[in-house]
Amino acid sequence: MRLELGKHVLDLDAKPRVMGILNVTPDSFWDGGRYETADAAFDRAGEMAAQGADIIDVGGESTRPGSRLVDPSEEMDRIGPVVERILASLPVAVSIDTRKAAVAGQALRLGAHMINDVSGLAFDPGMLGVVREFGAAVVVMHMRGTPDTMQQMAAYDDVVADVRRELGERVRRAEAEGIRPDRILIDPGIGFAKTAVQNVELLARLDELAAIGKSIVIGPSMKSFIGKTLGLEPGDRAEATVACCVLAAAKGASIFRVHDVAGVARALAMTDRILKAERPTSRSVEA
Repeated sequence: MRLELGKHVLDLDAKPRVMGILNVTPDSFWDGGRYETADAAFDRAGEMAAQGADIIDVGGESTRPGSRLVDPSEEMDRIGPVVERILASLPVAVSIDTRKAAVAGQALRLGAHMINDVSGLAFDPGMLGVVREFGAAVVVMHMRGTPDTMQQMAAYDDVVADVRRELGERVRRAEAEGIRPDRILIDPGIGFAKTAVQNVELLARLDELAAIGKSIVIGPSMKSFIGKTLGLEPGDRAEATVACCVLAAAKGASIFRVHDVAGVARALAMTDRILKAERPTSRSVEA
């Protein structure tokens, strides 16, 4: 798939693509408060671009479990100046992590290229119209409920089959509402309305989502399921995040939404070389 994001054209079949997470918030679970000012956020975006990020995903509202809803004007005040500076100065595409049509519309008018909606276009009835109006690319993520309620909605008959079915329904609705099929990507929503065990199973069976027919975005970065699975504090989850991304690449994921751009980019580059290597002949095998 060729993903056109303004002047940035990403061939998702050619190599894995890294989406750097930039939370311009005081309360995100991993980096809340680190990049609240426009200067700090822009500097971090520059670091991630230099480390190999193809896309910077800018968010002004935390969606961690129990997080509070932020007014659209406050959310836009947080991200607007940062988005403008990135677009003016850095050679990366810009994604906006928002559930709100008003925020998406304002950011797209500034020149942002993609909307990353954790609600799967379900939170704000106006989001479909905004994405359609601008012809924006959109990541449709799987989540049940809201950040306040999602962890009480993790009952599945088969988590992978149910996520595939529910995501497929959301994709079909988006297409029926006029969103171009080649502008839609999917994300299984690691950490959203899933238990730790369910998140691990989703990663293990990620290739089953290929039946939906869309490129897969995956976001396991530093999340609590890693901590619960391995007994690790947030600051000790970088290597496990890399492992999740490497496995997801082997299972067909195309875009990797992470905090540690440098480490993940290097690991994915090596993974890609291995996955694409031809099987050697007996004469070329090294002793």
